[in-house]
Order: sequence, then structure tokens, then C-alpha cells
Amino acid sequence: MEENEIGRVVVDSAVMLHRALGPGLLETVYEVALAHELRERGLVVERQVPVPIVYRGIRFCEGFRLDLLVEEKVIVEIKCVEHIIDSHKKQLLTYLRLTDSRLGFVLNFGESLMRDGTVRIVNGLKEA
Repeated sequence: MEENEIGRVVVDSAVMLHRALGPGLLETVYEVALAHELRERGLVVERQVPVPIVYRGIRFCEGFRLDLLVEEKVIVEIKCVEHIIDSHKKQLLTYLRLTDSRLGFVLNFGESLMRDGTVRIVNGLKEA
């Protein structure tokens, strides 16, 4: 599957999950449930993927962790906050750049409606 196809499955799964569980639970609850749902739909999903940083030729293992990596192509960052703010979007864009990935989503399960809590971020990916 290519990134945009994976992205559609991710968003559809997030909407379904949000409808079932509602807003306001811990981020880890949504993370584990979304990973399960995506696996049920046949996708390969990794949780809490460590990503080292290379700076000036030195590799730092204390880089960051991706909430979900889907099919080794799409990054999903899960939030459960009042509203997504610019720093959440910037964080994901940095993750995309550092991993040379082209598509990611910030999914905020704190919103009343999942469509209001879904932000798609691209890094050199053409629109579908």
C-alpha cells in the first residue's frame, strides 16, 4: 500500500475508535486500541518506535519515540488534549524529516469530533 491509502485506513480507524470510546481517555489507551484496530485491518503496526538522532556525526539513542509507525511508512502521533497546537504539528513534521517519511497524522482524541482532531502533515508527498 502507498502512504495515502494507509492514511485513509488510519483516519477511518481513528474515527471508528473515537465513536466507540469517546474523548478524554489516556493517550496510551487510544494508542493500543488504534494499533489493534489497524492490525485487524491487515496493516503492520509498531508502537513506541525509538528513533535515534544523528547530530554532527554522533548518534544519540535518546532521540524520540514514534507513537505508531504504520507499514514502515506513516507516522501517527496520538494526543488527548483540548486542541492541537502548532507545536504538535511542528513536532510531527520534524519526525517526518528526521525519518525521511512522507506522511503523518496528529490524532487528537480529546476533541468532541475526530474530524476536528485530525491533522495530516506531509513531507514531500504528492496529494492523493
